[in-house]
Amino acid sequence: MAYFDAASAVPLHPVARQALQASLDEGWADPARLYREGRRARMLLDAAREAAAEAVGCRADELVFTPSGTRAVHSGVAGALAGRRRTGSHLIVSAVEHSSVLHAAEAHEVGGGTVTQVPVDWTGAVDPDACADALRDDTALACLQSANHEVGTEQPVAEVAEACRAAGVPLLVDAAQSLGWGRVTGDWSLLTASAHKWGGPSGVGLLVVRKGVRFAPQGPGDERESGRAPGFENLPAIVAAAASLRAVRAEAAEEAARLRELTDRIRTRLPALVPDVEVVGDPVRRLPGVVTFSCLYVDGETLLHELDRAGFSVSSGSSCTSSTLTPSHVLRAMGVLSEGNVRVSLPPGTPAEDVERFLEVLPGTVAAVREKLGAPAATEAAPETGGDLVVDAIGRRCPVPVIELAKVIGDVPVGGTVRVLSDDEAARLDIPAWCEMRGQEYVGEEPAEKGTAYLVRRVS
Repeated sequence: MAYFDAASAVPLHPVARQALQASLDEGWADPARLYREGRRARMLLDAAREAAAEAVGCRADELVFTPSGTRAVHSGVAGALAGRRRTGSHLIVSAVEHSSVLHAAEAHEVGGGTVTQVPVDWTGAVDPDACADALRDDTALACLQSANHEVGTEQPVAEVAEACRAAGVPLLVDAAQSLGWGRVTGDWSLLTASAHKWGGPSGVGLLVVRKGVRFAPQGPGDERESGRAPGFENLPAIVAAAASLRAVRAEAAEEAARLRELTDRIRTRLPALVPDVEVVGDPVRRLPGVVTFSCLYVDGETLLHELDRAGFSVSSGSSCTSSTLTPSHVLRAMGVLSEGNVRVSLPPGTPAEDVERFLEVLPGTVAAVREKLGAPAATEAAPETGGDLVVDAIGRRCPVPVIELAKVIGDVPVGGTVRVLSDDEAARLDIPAWCEMRGQEYVGEEPAEKGTAYLVRRVS
């Protein structure tokens, strides 16, 4: 089985396993106690903090360990907002932040705060000028990920941090996806990360608050971890997380170059192997092991199941694979095709042979899924007849509305229109994306008696 979902979780690094086993014997005592076992545990905790701080590029007393990356984000956002409540209650986030950041923003709004979402371009990157324009006199905090978890696009953190610093606003960086590959550049103020993203054990997060940043921990007070992460420290997991971070950093430069070559191989060869595919995300400024693409006329859930049967574990942002039946917020914000979406994220050590086998299996798998759905062939064209057409796809989920559109577009003359009726949120992305890929004109949308009507004009 080839595991291609490292953006969700990386398999436990051998160094993490060794450190975990050793610290289970040495680090079980309370590090706050003064007797021998407690002092030994305190030494392990201090050493882990020093190692993690060195990897991040901060002081050891600026870093605390949390029970998860999500808890680090929630604590960081809440504490920074509370610390600057006299300045105001305005929060800035990008439209493609991890759900943990967006959920924290929602909670802030419910509590009476205001939130500005900065849009992204078609690659998934924010414009630093747009971030600067969003800053206000009452802005208390800005949040920006270092790299996107779904498409791999790296964000201009240094430029945004400079704008925030000039305005006197702290910037919180979610570095979960990138910290294993290197330090986050720029003059940021707070940083969060999660150990299971770099090969450490799950249940360990990092929260860094630079000296001089106003910060007020929320919730009941606790003497542990500077009051920012209450509860007894999971010392064995913390030691393993710090040890594995140091280990992956030592291998990062060489492994990044190797994985980048493998993902470049997928990005380059995929359009020739699979018709009607859109590779998304920045082609250059991206994480080494991540490549994401979307396939027209494909049910994302079925495609993932078929790839799993073929021996490949991949992820997807398609609405077809979610319980909400809406595309991922990342794909929506980018305005790219969502149907048949596949994220390939290679863990360190992935053999080149696995990538080659994936490229061999994928074309046939996509073709089989399309055939089951009755999708048109890439070169298929229907004769012209005349008049405008209405496609009723109410109650039918992705990618059926687009498939039905593709089947009838040739039945109208050049200049004629097809009106697609759909109540599937994915159609708002996928129909315009289909028009872009197939050289047709997307006219727009308008309310319908049921759902929404999407108008497409035949150009060729």
